[in-house]
Amino acid sequence: MAPSTRAGRPEDLGPLLALGADIAPALLETALREGRVRVAVLDGALAGYVAVEKPLPGHVRLSSIGVSPACRRRRVATCLLYDVLGATGETEAGGGTISAVAGLANLAVAGLLLSCGFIATRMLPADVAGQQPQLYYQHKIRVEYIDPDARHLVPASRWDLVTESLTPSDHAVTAIALLSGEPAFEISRFERDDPAQLQSGEAAAGLAFSGTILAAITFLLGFSFASERYPDDVRLLLIGATFATTMSLIIYASASGELARIRSNAFGRIMKWGNVLSEYGGVLPFLASLPITYAQVSGSRWSAVVTGVFLGAALVVYERSEFSIAHRFRWSRTATALAGLTCMLPLVCVVMVALKLPSWPWTAVLAAALTGRTMLYLYRRAAESGIAERRRTWQIRQ
Repeated sequence: MAPSTRAGRPEDLGPLLALGADIAPALLETALREGRVRVAVLDGALAGYVAVEKPLPGHVRLSSIGVSPACRRRRVATCLLYDVLGATGETEAGGGTISAVAGLANLAVAGLLLSCGFIATRMLPADVAGQQPQLYYQHKIRVEYIDPDARHLVPASRWDLVTESLTPSDHAVTAIALLSGEPAFEISRFERDDPAQLQSGEAAAGLAFSGTILAAITFLLGFSFASERYPDDVRLLLIGATFATTMSLIIYASASGELARIRSNAFGRIMKWGNVLSEYGGVLPFLASLPITYAQVSGSRWSAVVTGVFLGAALVVYERSEFSIAHRFRWSRTATALAGLTCMLPLVCVVMVALKLPSWPWTAVLAAALTGRTMLYLYRRAAESGIAERRRTWQIRQ
């Protein structure tokens, strides 16, 4: 049976102290009162806990974690840690910094953190003479690549070698293993990419993509004005798509300007606006207009309906694929309902056109759904999906 997790409550203070929590009772009581403790329940009993601190906005520090001896090796600590990672991702709009400090000889905590996507980036000296030094762990929130030819093992007992290995800023502890029967840390070197060059390429790709979509939308808009049978509501949808795609071009150009002025901190936020506007304001309205255009010029109702069915199915596949913007975030009920409307309404409009019925109510609903999705991902987007499933946020370069 898998453990369940919940927020700690003040009445959990006694059981946690009985559990052997390695944190001062006064601090633990304060953390419980402020909602900074998560507890795990297994077989109806308190099985473990994790306490966090929030020293700065966007920074969460794991201050203490513990599991009942009777519940160890049952994924209690892992569930608690992923619970904290998921909650931090939701409240900090994509992650923030999650760190921890553990003694170099505390191999159980080291194995837990390293298996859950943390890396140890530096050695911290002991506060008191004679005590063991500590490793500083930080959770990786973006994918980086490890050089496969620059990894080595260092015995965990050789503090001096671990310190020397972590001196370069691009080296980190990424795993723990056995070396001649004794624990050892794997030290890996991360490849360093040029962020400005990568961001410049991303901005250029965004400009080229939006420019191509704008050309296609403009062509279809011209065709709609030349056809007397083209519905006015679809013309308005294409005009809105032209406006949104043009705005995405301006935003991508602004992102390039941020790079030119060495203000890359705003690059990600600006690119998010460009990406969302180009997809929900440009690409999807353009694709939705294609079967409606075909229904207007085709003399066959059935072929028009089949085209609408094919497009709707293709949109469903795209929405659930890893290439869509929606795939990057957790699917809420609102997001699922709006995605369903986006995929279904083009077919409904085609049927209305084929039956020679007004299509403008459905086109208006489609425009509202796309606008709602734009607002959802620009202002109320959730954390990226898959936090609990991702074991590591780095990969070995092949």
